[in-house]
Amino acid sequence: MELGMIGLGKMGGNMAERLRRGGHKVVGFDFSADAVKKLTDEGSIGVNSLEDLVKNLTAPRAIWIMVPSGNPVDETIAKLKPLMQKGDTFIDGGNSNYKDSQRRYAELKPQGFNFVDVGTSGGIWGLQEGYSMMVGGDQDVVERLRPIFETLAPAKDAGWGRTGPAGAGHFVKMVHNGIEYGIMEAYSEGFSIMNQKKEMNLDLAWIAEIWRYGSVIRSWLLDLSADALKKNPTLEGLEPYVVDSGEGRWTVAEAIDLNVSAPVITEALIRRIRSREHDNFTDRMLATMRNEFGGHAVKKA
Repeated sequence: MELGMIGLGKMGGNMAERLRRGGHKVVGFDFSADAVKKLTDEGSIGVNSLEDLVKNLTAPRAIWIMVPSGNPVDETIAKLKPLMQKGDTFIDGGNSNYKDSQRRYAELKPQGFNFVDVGTSGGIWGLQEGYSMMVGGDQDVVERLRPIFETLAPAKDAGWGRTGPAGAGHFVKMVHNGIEYGIMEAYSEGFSIMNQKKEMNLDLAWIAEIWRYGSVIRSWLLDLSADALKKNPTLEGLEPYVVDSGEGRWTVAEAIDLNVSAPVITEALIRRIRSREHDNFTDRMLATMRNEFGGHAVKKA
């Protein structure tokens, strides 16, 4: 099957390569000439313009967009539309807000275009392990794209599926990432507690390795944590600064809108935000209040 790919960064490039290995024709475009050359060198077709991308695909076309969420997705679709024709399909495989995906579907459908949103998980390991894909869109369109999903997934019948109408793919991926925040925070806190028990001289890498087998908290995130601790047991040289992609925020906002209590995901998000506060006014204010009401000692900077 043919597929156009826009955005050949680490994840997009790996997806294109997995598809090529699976026997699909991939035509890719990126603003980075090096990324386009790499795609061509690997045996796919790298092009230098959207016009060439569309020309190298047979109608009905399917184009997978891997660009940052928000305006970049809308701008890419707007540039592609005049080059495409009715029956062609736009696939948004990035981390878009599900409400934007619902809007894009509603705008494109009356114009004769198809729109599918794919929440994609797998990161840099997807080329080897396959990608988990949560797909939203019309059933018949998703079915037509089945060969693509079967090739990208860990197995033809595992790791991917249609979760509902347009927007459902990105909605489920949003919640997926919110859960990920909570799990990562729990692991981080647990290892931090053990790290502070200095008199026991605990080997965190070895403990993580023990937990990987048979434990009820075993997971791929634990596998990655064990590997990271082997490489750098004290996490030396790393800043305690954690970014967020936005999906954790969307998950918390959605929970509030739906009157669903989600304290673990919410606190995990807040903890990430707090990690970026180099001059933490909140903690300084707490210390000041304790000093005022109880005379507790205050450390001076």
